[in-house]
Amino acid sequence: MKTLYLVRHAKSDWDDPALDDHERPLNERGRRDAPAMGRRLAERGAAPALIVTSTAIRARTTADALAAELGIPDDRFLVEPRLYAASGRSILAIAADLPRSVDSAMLVGHNPGMSDALVELIGGSGDGGEAGDAGDLPTCAVAECTVDVDDWSELIEGSGRLVRLDTPRRGE
Repeated sequence: MKTLYLVRHAKSDWDDPALDDHERPLNERGRRDAPAMGRRLAERGAAPALIVTSTAIRARTTADALAAELGIPDDRFLVEPRLYAASGRSILAIAADLPRSVDSAMLVGHNPGMSDALVELIGGSGDGGEAGDAGDLPTCAVAECTVDVDDWSELIEGSGRLVRLDTPRRGE
C-alpha cells in the first residue's frame, strides 16, 4: 500500500502581468495558506517520505512551506521540471516513476493537471462525500490517496482511493 498526496500550489500573485507565468510568486493568502496546510498535515501525522514539486516559483514556495511544517529534510525534496503544466496522465506517470522504497510521496503542481490526476487516480469524481468535489482542486488543496500497489510502477487509472480532501477553507 502506497500513499500519494496530490497538492495544487497555493494562491499566486497576478499583480505583475508582465511576469512570466513560471516566475509568479504566491500572494499574501498563498503565503498564509501553505504553512497552515502543512501544520494541519503534521497534526494528522502525515509523513511523506518524499516531496516532488514543479519548477514554478509558486509551486516550489508551496512545497517549501509544506516541507518546513512537516519536517521534511532537503534530501527528500525534489524539483521535477515535468510537473510544470503537466496533464493528469503525465502526473500519474511521474508518480509511477517513484522509487519502490518510497511508501508515501507528495506531488505539488498545477491545475488542471492536479485535478485531472486525482480524478484519473480514483477513477471518477468520487463517492459524493468528501470525494465528491475531487473534480476541481482549489488552490493549496491536499488530496490524500491510498494506492493498493507494492510498486509505484503498478499505479494505473482507478487504482487509488481518496482518503481525505483538505482545503484551506475547511480549516477556517
